[in-house]
Amino acid sequence: MKLQISCQLDYEAYSSTPLILMLRPRSGSGQWIIKEEYILEPSVPITEYTDIYGNLCQRLLSPLGKFTVHTSSIVQTADEIDVAPGAEFVLIEDLPAEELIYLLPSRYCESDQLGNLAFQIVGNAYPGYDQVELIRQWIHYNITYQYGFSNVSTSAKDTAYAKIGVCRDFSHLGIALCRSLSIPARMVVGYLYELNPMDLHAWFEAFIGGRWYTFDATQDYPKGNRVVLAYGRDAADVALATQFGSIFLLDMRVSVSVAEDITV
Repeated sequence: MKLQISCQLDYEAYSSTPLILMLRPRSGSGQWIIKEEYILEPSVPITEYTDIYGNLCQRLLSPLGKFTVHTSSIVQTADEIDVAPGAEFVLIEDLPAEELIYLLPSRYCESDQLGNLAFQIVGNAYPGYDQVELIRQWIHYNITYQYGFSNVSTSAKDTAYAKIGVCRDFSHLGIALCRSLSIPARMVVGYLYELNPMDLHAWFEAFIGGRWYTFDATQDYPKGNRVVLAYGRDAADVALATQFGSIFLLDMRVSVSVAEDITV
């Protein structure tokens, strides 16, 4: 399916402020960028670099006063995500070197403290995909999705205890539980078609059978039509906007819809 995605950030800056944004999707597995637009009002110089996780990052200095960032893209997405029951656990000694970082505890994913819970959840399941799917199901049925309870400091361990949170918290918990079983796991942020209420979304991926698979504990079943913006160890690596000064976000608007046919 071709999706039209957009995100608008409205700021007010009380001083000229450095910003790092992560708002451009890139073509890759499951998505192809057909057309995109990136508008700054007022216009200011902007540069781009690729971070250590392969994400496109935009660097700029905001002007004083009102400032708007508007991005939109038309993206060809996969209607379904791949599933692979029975896909095997990859031995640590056989993992690609670049995936080893996703085995380690991180700021929001205390995998070194959640091993007992992980083993309770997976029981005698076959190591690999089947374990991760049991983790996804356990989070889906045991953690209540509710706004206003968690905050930017909430970690996987907090969510496991409180059993309440939002997509960010569901993802952190899934990642931490996978890592506690020595399964590499990473956080993903982006867009999901027909998400309700519409917002930017978070889910996680696990490295099994020699590749990454998508898992989303907020959803009843595997849903495709996703657009990835960024990957990282946890939310600290995938912030869509990082500021270094006196600038305040006034509003954020996100939309995802079926794109009309276009001539490329």
